[in-house]
This record gives sequence, C-alpha cells and structure tokens, in this order.
Amino acid sequence: MTTYDDRASLTDLTTTAERVRRSVEGVIEGKPEVVRLSLTVLLAEGHLLIEDVPGVGKTMLAKALARSIDCSVRRIQFTPDLLPSDITGVSIFDQQRRDFEFKPGAIFAQIVIGDEINRASPKTQSALLESMEERQVTIDGHTYELPDPFMVVATQNPVEMEGTYPLPEAQRDRFMARVSIGYPSPEAELQMLDVHGGVSPLDDLQPVAHAHDIVKLIDAVRTVHVADAVRRYAVELVGATRSHPDLRLGASPRATLHLLRAAKASAALSGRDYALPDDVQALATPVLAHRLLPTAQAQLNRRTAEQVVLEIIQRTPVPTSAGGTAPLPGGQEPGRPLYHQQQPGARRL
Repeated sequence: MTTYDDRASLTDLTTTAERVRRSVEGVIEGKPEVVRLSLTVLLAEGHLLIEDVPGVGKTMLAKALARSIDCSVRRIQFTPDLLPSDITGVSIFDQQRRDFEFKPGAIFAQIVIGDEINRASPKTQSALLESMEERQVTIDGHTYELPDPFMVVATQNPVEMEGTYPLPEAQRDRFMARVSIGYPSPEAELQMLDVHGGVSPLDDLQPVAHAHDIVKLIDAVRTVHVADAVRRYAVELVGATRSHPDLRLGASPRATLHLLRAAKASAALSGRDYALPDDVQALATPVLAHRLLPTAQAQLNRRTAEQVVLEIIQRTPVPTSAGGTAPLPGGQEPGRPLYHQQQPGARRL
C-alpha cells in the first residue's frame, strides 16, 4: 500500500526525471517521446534496444543518458572478434600470490552501452544473457553481483546486414523495450546544425542526478499501485499475441512483467501513484513488438509486428473507470480509480 511518504518520493522522482530529461534533450533535439521512453526503461529496471538507420543519434542518445547520471559507464564496441571474456571478465593466474585473480570485464558498470550489438557472434552475445536477467556474472564457479542500478543500452542497425548476426529471441526478450529514433523534423535538424555544428554538446554535458538518486527513484516506482483490472488487461494483451494468426511466436511471460513495470514507471513519471490502462496501451508497442515473429504469409503481406500489436489493442476490451475510487487507509481522501471492462475499440490511444 502506498503511503504519503511514498507520494513524496514520487514528487522527487518527477523533479529528478525532469532534470535528466532536459539534459538528454539538449543533445537529442525533437525527440521527446524517445527520451521519455528511455527514462521509463531506466526507472523500470529494464534494458533498452535502440534500432534505427545510421546517423540518427542512436549512440548519442545512449551516451547522453549515461552522462546525465553520475554513475559508472562502460562502452563496448561489438565486433566479430569480440570474445565473451571481454564482456564478463576473466580469471588470471597471479604469479606472486600463486592464485587466480578475477579481472572484471566491461559489463561491470551501472550503465553499459553496447554499440552495434549485432556485430558480435552469437557466442559473445550470449555472454549478456545472465547479466541482463539476473544482474550477476558467473565465472569459474564464482558469482559476482553487478552494481545497482544496472542498465544495458544497446544499438543496432537493421538495414546493413553484411557481417551481422541477428539477435536470437532469448536475447531480444531480455530487452524491456525497443525504440526507433527516426529522422528529425526540418526545424529540429536546423537546430541540430546550430548546436552540433561547432562542438559536440556531449562535451559540456554534466551529471544532473546521482546513481543513489536513481536507486531511490526505482524504489518509488515499485510502490505504484496497479488495479487488478489493469493487470488483467496487460495479461490479455500479451496473451492475444500467442494466438494471433499472423504470428508464429508470441510474447513471453517476461514480456507481461516488463509491460507492467514499464506502465508503473510511466505513471510515476506523470506524477501518479497508480497506473492507468493508458499507460499499458502507450507502452504495448515498444515493449512487445520486438519480441514477436510474424509468419511467412504475414511477411509476404508486409504485415509488421507493430501493426499486429495495434490491431490487438483495438480488439481487446479496455478497463474504464467505474465512477469510483479506491479508499485509502485512515480516512484519507480516495485517490485511485476503480475499473470495469468496456467493449473493445471503445477507447484507444
């Protein structure tokens, strides 16, 4: 149950998140929705996959987010000759001590930037699986905990496929959300020429939040209330992907959990201590689409996973406010809406 102290921390969350947002938007012009999604994934304890054509600022977004927070940052340039030990670390024999000493790899940072992740071999990509899911690394029978907070921000180019290895489904499923930056508007591109024409704005970017602040904000997000009807709505959306005729692979139970966590973070960023169906709807496409595999017939018909998710949203009944709010303990004012099911398509984003 959320208390008033928790609500105060949500106020701190919106203030701190606003500072980080302004800092990142000083580098990435004209893409506020992309920046907000990045913050949502960070506060939801997830990992972000940035997939887009070259030159639109994928790595710039990842670096701007990392530099806006005073925490440890490592960048990994994925190449075909990269080894798993380069990521996780390796045990080296110390001649003086006559014992093995563990040398941590690049994954031991609070924000890890994986550039062109699909350039590495599947063997190297699999080195990220344990760290992204369990936030730990196991080497030679010893388990090492990763720092808190921990987030992987990976980029990949979906167009140039020479010398690349597509991410397997298990790897893609560990990313909470996928975002495409897209080309900027003419006005934003003109502004970019003024800002980036002389020096890189990353050079002057200073941290506006500390790592321990982000940990507190993550704890505040966990207190966000989600009504049973909203939980069922998320389960129904994800379940519909598993039986859709245009999909040969639907979303996993991990996707349901990621969707719920992202909805709670989105609600907290909006200053609410409860999640709405709108939060689930707004995040359904970035959280679910990259996990889905269309059938061969759907690909021939040029049906994308994003189109399938939008169709599922339109067909799934949406819980709406039942005209009342849930009471708070101690005679406090009610503050959370109650829900009932509405006919499909009656309320859509």
